[in-house]
Amino acid sequence: MALIDTHCHLDAAEFDADRETVIQEALNNDIQMMVVPAVHRSNFSAVTEIAQAHSCCTHALGIHPMYVARSSLEDLEFLAQEVSRQIKSNHPLVAIGEIGLDFFIADYDKELQEHYFVEQLKIAKQYDLPVILHVRRAIDDVLKHLRKHKVRGGIAHAFNGSRQQAEAFIDLGFKLGFGGALTYPRALKIRELISTLPLESVVLETDAPDMPPEWLKNDERNSPNQLLNISQIIASLRHINHSQVTEITTNNALEILPNLSKLFTRPKVIH
Repeated sequence: MALIDTHCHLDAAEFDADRETVIQEALNNDIQMMVVPAVHRSNFSAVTEIAQAHSCCTHALGIHPMYVARSSLEDLEFLAQEVSRQIKSNHPLVAIGEIGLDFFIADYDKELQEHYFVEQLKIAKQYDLPVILHVRRAIDDVLKHLRKHKVRGGIAHAFNGSRQQAEAFIDLGFKLGFGGALTYPRALKIRELISTLPLESVVLETDAPDMPPEWLKNDERNSPNQLLNISQIIASLRHINHSQVTEITTNNALEILPNLSKLFTRPKVIH
């Protein structure tokens, strides 16, 4: 079974010169599906077009907490309209995302972020869609809102919390996204988590073009084709076969993103 990159920003300007090549390289490295989340109304059309143009890509729509200051309440209405329209299409979106809270950025407006987050959770609940979460220095606050506004689960992207927080997300029906951060030998907390958490709670991601793995230079662009090496490191850390990591994490992604399973073609087994 092939791998699924549950979080990569293929619409980013960093890919404008060679997007088709990047997608093909991912396919050549056993990355069968890539999920492209939006971050702002201005790129809703871009991620939608990528998904519609490539059978190996799908998308999510949402307003990222780092973009709420440049958003308007009309953008939330537009999001709801797009979700209503696209969920009936032949290539429906798979989640509301990337949404959440970010209390790391300078001069953040907590009240504004929480308003956009809650309103988007309501949209996800209305259309029974999972959510793709951005959570940075705000895990407990995100969990508080998820307990109050229950959705059908989703993915805690780039998870970097405690074991207790991980279990809280899992109890709420979420999978935890892991990527390039775990490739750094000094990332002891993340490596401990990826080594000991139930593998059934894990999905894989690159966050390309950001969050490069250890073997890329800091100024070198990350891309979905790096997921193969990342998954091999997970296998090594857990002392299991790579095929187990591939099969379980891919099944996890298909389980947590039901619309993705409609688009995913399982390899034929030849007896």
